[in-house]
Amino acid sequence: MLTGLWQIADLEREGPIDVDRAAAAMDAYAAAGFTTFDMADHYGSAEEIADACASRAPHRDGDLQFLTKWTPAPGAHTPATVRAAVGRSLDRLRTDAIDLLQFHAWRYADPSWLDCLFALQELKNEGRIRHLGLTNFDAVHLDMVLHSGIEVVSNQVSLSLIDGRAAGAMTDVCLRHGVQLLAYGTLAGGLLTERWHGAADPGPEGVDTWSEMKYRRFVEAAGGWGRLQTLLGAVRAVAEKHGVSMANVAARAILDRPAVAGVIIGARLGRSEHIADNLRLSSLKLDAEDREKLAAASGALDPVPGDCGDEYRRPPYLTAAGDLSDHLDELPSPYPVRTGTGGRARAGSGTVWEDLAGYSRAVRTGDHIAVSGTTATHGDRLVGGDDPASQTHFVIDKIEGAIESLGGRLEDVYRTRVFIPELADWEPVARAHGQRFGDTRPANTLVQAGLIGSGYRVEIEAEARVGRRT
Repeated sequence: MLTGLWQIADLEREGPIDVDRAAAAMDAYAAAGFTTFDMADHYGSAEEIADACASRAPHRDGDLQFLTKWTPAPGAHTPATVRAAVGRSLDRLRTDAIDLLQFHAWRYADPSWLDCLFALQELKNEGRIRHLGLTNFDAVHLDMVLHSGIEVVSNQVSLSLIDGRAAGAMTDVCLRHGVQLLAYGTLAGGLLTERWHGAADPGPEGVDTWSEMKYRRFVEAAGGWGRLQTLLGAVRAVAEKHGVSMANVAARAILDRPAVAGVIIGARLGRSEHIADNLRLSSLKLDAEDREKLAAASGALDPVPGDCGDEYRRPPYLTAAGDLSDHLDELPSPYPVRTGTGGRARAGSGTVWEDLAGYSRAVRTGDHIAVSGTTATHGDRLVGGDDPASQTHFVIDKIEGAIESLGGRLEDVYRTRVFIPELADWEPVARAHGQRFGDTRPANTLVQAGLIGSGYRVEIEAEARVGRRT
């Protein structure tokens, strides 16, 4: 079990935190054996408090693990800006190397997230980062990252008895590559505890912390307060059977899942600790009857929409604010746009082929957008390695970015043409196309054809018409 420090930022809404007092509270966890702490560059003063904790008990310094995150603003980043961001965390933690640096990307249509990850891989190679992880990545893009040669060991995602998105394709990808899941939201901001069992729905105004605000939205997405109470009844029954807390049961149920390396339980340092209760988790063993009861109660909920991390990338935004206003000021255009003759707008993705052959990644005339044949090229890299599905997903990301840059959406696509050099690749390519276009179902042609350049498993061109959705 990891101790999460995200609530530091929530506490600091009331004013500055006494760092020494918070460090003492953090040290109490370490003294009890909870020596792994999860934080981020944007969790208020969490990194400074972690350093103060290590300084407070230097005899335990070698036993402490500090996991932090980098959540860059959307838009272009260079190796220098990545190095500077990691340097800030190194300085705050006063260490030569970060135990686990976890990266978050706001959207995949802007390929700058790949620039950041490749730069982080270089810092790992230099020893500035011991292990590299992701946070809030979906299954498709985790798979893409791994096929692209980035050495990722973990993905931190929401996973609970309410939110089971990570139990499907995400778990499959992790097991296939040997990647571990770090589960947060396991107690749903405290909603899966005795406090809320049998309680009336507090409504949006009846919850106080950011975590409660956020996970109440998850409850609404999963079917509402009444269904939560049914789940809480099942959790309570299992807890009473074993003589433990409901939090223990909710956490143990997730720890027992395949590919899960740990659950992250938040601490409001100096305000509300649950060290004694958390210690009981290690001895709790759920039997088949318990698992069946919990699975039935969870299965009665509506699935939380989308894949892992989608709550930060598309509606419905299951965040504390219900949108991204607390996180982002703007989403810049994925690709630069220029206006050409006749009022045509042109988007360029910067590949060497565009200048060489004199074409644009996409062109908009009126409400029509035409996207050139697109491969899994980013700069001088081939994204997705030799995996046809990962290459296809990145190609569609590029198409989406070009269309967004010209004022459209991927949902505006009405025609695609897919070219593959190897006929054996047709099914993984077609399935990836189906994952991305299964709702809009554009007209499509898939043909076997020779492609220019080495390593390319797929090329796709697309046409879109903006503002004429039916």
